[in-house]
Amino acid sequence: MARQDTRQKILDTAEVLFAEQGFNDTSLRQITRMAGVNLASVSYHFGSRKDLIKAVMDRYLSRFMPALDDALQRLLPRPDIALEQVFESFVAPLMGLSRLRRRGPEIFLQLLASGYMDNQGFLRWFIINHYGGVVVHFTQCVRRAAPELGPAELFWRLHFTLGTVVFTMASGEALRDIARNDFNEHIDVEGLVRRVIPYLASGMKAGTSHDGRPAEEG
Repeated sequence: MARQDTRQKILDTAEVLFAEQGFNDTSLRQITRMAGVNLASVSYHFGSRKDLIKAVMDRYLSRFMPALDDALQRLLPRPDIALEQVFESFVAPLMGLSRLRRRGPEIFLQLLASGYMDNQGFLRWFIINHYGGVVVHFTQCVRRAAPELGPAELFWRLHFTLGTVVFTMASGEALRDIARNDFNEHIDVEGLVRRVIPYLASGMKAGTSHDGRPAEEG
C-alpha cells in the first residue's frame, strides 16, 4: 500500500470512529485494527494521537473556516448587524462540507461535539493558532450585534450557545426522528441548523441590562 494511501486510510477510519464514539473512547488500536495498518504507521504519518485528531479536524476546518470568514467579513461593514445574521453566516460554509463527504456537515458537528464533551483542550489552541482571525471576526460581529454584552457575559453566552449547538447536533438524528414521527416534520441537517438559529439569537440577548449584566427582576 502506498504511503499516501495508508495515511488516507488512517484518516478515514479515525474520522468515523471519532465521530461515532468520541475522542476519549476511541483508541489507536481500534483505529489501526479497523484500518488494517500497524501502530507504527500512525506514528510515521501523524506523530501522536493528538496530531491525528488535529489532522482529522483540519480536513473540515481548512474548508469551513475560510468560507465562514468570507461570510463574516461581508457582514462586518454593514451598519446594522443582527445576531440572526451572524449565526446565518455559518449555514452555507457548514452545508458546503457535503462536498467533502456526503454527511460532511453532520460528521463535522459530531467531531466538534466530541472535542467539546471530551474536553480536548488542545483543539481550542489548535483552532486559535490556525484560524484565530476567523474567531476575531466572529467576535467582532457578535459585539456589533449585541453591544450591551460585557466581555464576561459574552463569554458565558457564547459558551451556552456552543453547548446548545453541541447537544442539538449530537442528538440530531434522534431529534429529527421525533419530529418526523410525532409532528410529521421532515427536517434535514440544514433545516435543523436553521431551526436552532432564532433560539440562539434570542438566548444571546435575553434579559440583559445596558451594562451587559443579567437584568434584575422586579
